[in-house]
Amino acid sequence: MNKSVPKFSLKSALVAICLLAGSLFWINWDKKPLISQEYSEMDQKISDKSYPIEENDKKAADTNQTTSMPIYNHWRTFTTRDGLPSDKAHCVRVDGDRVWVGTDNGLALYEKGRWYTYTVADGLAHPTVLSIDVSPITGDVWIATMGGLNRWSAGRFDKFDQFNSGLINDVVYGVACDGNDVWAATASGVSRLNTNTGQWTIFNVENAPMHEPWAYSVSAKDSMVYIAVWGGGVVEFNTRTERWRDYRDPDKEMEIDLFPDDGLVHDVTASVSYENGILWVGTYFGLNRYNGSRWWGYFDHDSGLASNFINFVKARGSVVWICTDKGLNSFNGKTWVTYHKIPNNSGGEILISEGATVVEKSAYSTTIAHNFVLGIDFQGDTLWVATAKGVSRGVDQRESTIQSP
Repeated sequence: MNKSVPKFSLKSALVAICLLAGSLFWINWDKKPLISQEYSEMDQKISDKSYPIEENDKKAADTNQTTSMPIYNHWRTFTTRDGLPSDKAHCVRVDGDRVWVGTDNGLALYEKGRWYTYTVADGLAHPTVLSIDVSPITGDVWIATMGGLNRWSAGRFDKFDQFNSGLINDVVYGVACDGNDVWAATASGVSRLNTNTGQWTIFNVENAPMHEPWAYSVSAKDSMVYIAVWGGGVVEFNTRTERWRDYRDPDKEMEIDLFPDDGLVHDVTASVSYENGILWVGTYFGLNRYNGSRWWGYFDHDSGLASNFINFVKARGSVVWICTDKGLNSFNGKTWVTYHKIPNNSGGEILISEGATVVEKSAYSTTIAHNFVLGIDFQGDTLWVATAKGVSRGVDQRESTIQSP
């Protein structure tokens, strides 16, 4: 029988989940034993393979929305020994030939083979950097921190907070640039800055269907803005019509997804990414895909998803990348690729799955720095990955790309 969860229960659960999320970030996930004898310390090639989409498969994506997925290898990891201000990397953002990394102890910039660090002394609003985006119009870098929003422009930092701007809260979890607008997801709602006019607009529980105040992630593209609201599902804003719409878990169950593919798998959403007309939603209880008329839900027990605990999602074309507490996934709507570091070993494994069935498993001598993955971005044929123990850089193996039908 479907049973609604009272609001006080939801808030109590959210507090517990927040505490759990914080503790998970600091736990040493490498303390797990036993490496399978199937694994080799030598690199093994993944053969070229084409995985057709079955129209009757409820997990299948539309054919015209599916693109090939590269396999990344030859990983190199950067840590404090290489110049990072901290090994705990919350986010990574490619900016042409430069790569920005947000850590819990400052902002790092990788340029021409060297790392540079920026701290509060340089104008950074707070040492903990949670999100970074780059304006496609001005090239300015926008930085979300635990103590305000920064703009890095022409070699200097400008700071925006509750006292000198229309930022609704100084705890900024996410930032997204959309034309001349900059969206900041905060602990009290969302603020929008029009960089042409300097005008700020605030959206919260009073003038938008957010239901809860904690905006954890924002994705803006093609006149659509999507906001992940912790405990409030996903909120949609159409910039052309100025109309709002909200998406909630229709089951209203905290523990399980009662009815498959009926909507959001959970109201505790952590990340959103909108690309090619597809909305991807990462929650702490599974993954969602929404094409404007139909929902799909994915879980670690019935798919190739590494874990239901999702920190970050990013779509590139019609492929989504999922950062979890147990490894990194890519998914094209049918086939899953999982990158996983083998505990107590410098190497890792790559799994290729159709649904929950692993069809290929290969071992590599290099891999991502850690299985607790918090962010990714692309620089040509290179994939950058932010983890709890450093930043890793992998190279596209074109000979191992999973081809489209």
